[in-house]
Amino acid sequence: MLEQVHRECAGFKEGNVATYIPELAKANPDWFGICLVTANGSVYEVGDSNQSFTIQSISKPFVYGLALEDNSRTEVLKKVGVEPTGDVFNSISLEPNTGRPRNPMINAGAIATAGMITGRSPQTRLKRILDTFGLYAGRELSLDQSVYRSESDTGHRNRAIGHMLRNFDILTTDPMPVAELYFQQCSISVTCRDLGIMAATLANRGINPVTGKQAIRGEYVESVLSVMETCGMYDYAGEWIYKVGMPAKSGVAGGVIAVLPGQLGIGVFSPPLDTHGNSVRGVRVCEELSRSLDLHLLNRPGDGRLIVRHRFTGADFNSSRVRTTEENRVLREAGKRIHIWQLQGNLMFSTTEVAIRDVAETMPNAEYLILDFKRVLLLNECACGLFYQLLLDATAQGKTLLFIQTKNVPLLRRFMRAKLREQFETTFRVFEHIDRALEWCENQLLETALPLRSNDDTVELKEFPVLADFTAAESATLTGLLKRNIYKSGDTIINAGDPAGELFLLRRGQVSVLLPQSSGENSRLATFSAGMTFGEMALIDGAPRSAMIVADADVECDLLTLEDFHRLDQTHLAIKIKLLRNLCFDLSNKLRKANRELSVLG
Repeated sequence: MLEQVHRECAGFKEGNVATYIPELAKANPDWFGICLVTANGSVYEVGDSNQSFTIQSISKPFVYGLALEDNSRTEVLKKVGVEPTGDVFNSISLEPNTGRPRNPMINAGAIATAGMITGRSPQTRLKRILDTFGLYAGRELSLDQSVYRSESDTGHRNRAIGHMLRNFDILTTDPMPVAELYFQQCSISVTCRDLGIMAATLANRGINPVTGKQAIRGEYVESVLSVMETCGMYDYAGEWIYKVGMPAKSGVAGGVIAVLPGQLGIGVFSPPLDTHGNSVRGVRVCEELSRSLDLHLLNRPGDGRLIVRHRFTGADFNSSRVRTTEENRVLREAGKRIHIWQLQGNLMFSTTEVAIRDVAETMPNAEYLILDFKRVLLLNECACGLFYQLLLDATAQGKTLLFIQTKNVPLLRRFMRAKLREQFETTFRVFEHIDRALEWCENQLLETALPLRSNDDTVELKEFPVLADFTAAESATLTGLLKRNIYKSGDTIINAGDPAGELFLLRRGQVSVLLPQSSGENSRLATFSAGMTFGEMALIDGAPRSAMIVADADVECDLLTLEDFHRLDQTHLAIKIKLLRNLCFDLSNKLRKANRELSVLG
């Protein structure tokens, strides 16, 4: 997405490189970088994001934050206001009676702010600013000496402002060292990536999301962002907040930062400036990102606190399809190639990016990726675009991406249909329930590892785990007690509430255990294949059936009635004991599986 915005905005050739500071005139007008950094530390950058340039007026909010920490809000407000002026950046805008600058984003306010940085010497004050900026950027920053000399040689207007501030006792010492400190803070060398991380640090309440280090105390971040919002773009501030809607700051070297509190920071670098002194491409980029990613501060839906509700693999959690011992052995290892994300809450750029990044980072080690939308409340077009791109990336890498229960987010389906067109039916794989998606993925893995039985194959009784360790004579005795029943696909074999009367040995076909829901739908509890038993609780407690069992295909079963089972007490007690023991082993395995899956879901 950033690459597309970069391509589109690179074509804008309007504006001119700043020349009033001679060193800035040397900038290449084609330099152009974009960096977006999320509040959780994800960094996205394109173009000339590592080209060095000087921070210029973008230094003002960060120095203002340092002044707040050094002096408190009350003391800073005595010397610098917070009202927007509507004037250009170098206007001499002072209150008539007090001489207090209108806000800290114009030069007069920034010079006054620089005068409030504490330190025993000019060198100490400069080091404190450099160290603070380094915390914001996550690396050591330095002064561009050539730009500083150029700033100092031509900064007569700013020195005049310093003298005016001294006249009103806004500055209480010699204004010349303060003016030099201001020239130096503007001459600190940064990159577009630095700006993105610095902006994200403000978005993350003063903590650098990449390094985890605190650059400014959290209680002062709102004050910094407030003046950025109302004053950061000078005489363009009103139109900026109308179109972009994020606190921002620009610099005449071509840098722009924008901050969406709690979510992300944006840094853009492109030297050509408009008549307001703002980067032409920087403004265009922020307008486009705000529109396409729905970043306007005043248009915020309620964000879910945690977008990924659960994340697990097919080795941790299986489908309701009951597998053979050999199949379970394969899935314990191969199931790690199935990854599931249960999403929740509101899906927009900032929340969707968290899930998308996790999926993208997992993709090399996965074969099947499942996104469950059951608990998603809201999804916007930007999120749809991110999921579309993820689907394309997964397909290009030979991975399979599945979408679960998208009926509550119909925009996603419409978006995918419009984008995929004739590939929609084959590429956009949707399952109504995560259980069915898991089963499908498991079957794909098992097909490559084991020869799977067809529903038409008949299993001999000796292959049933429940008859393990039976001698030939014991098997023959039990076979004589069994009754053969045949059911057609779709037949109800057991109804919930029916009296328990028999144990079923599934010789051929497939059946599912279903539990009726209040919605009228049936929830699948398990699916059994040939070689498995069901209805075993009848032999243990004799209670009425708790669920219904339906034939998924034509089914052939051997039935052991409860009466014949009890009669074994008198005729063949050893057979009954073996049968009960094997049933207990089977139930124990099912219980362990249920316990393991419950632990996965927390």
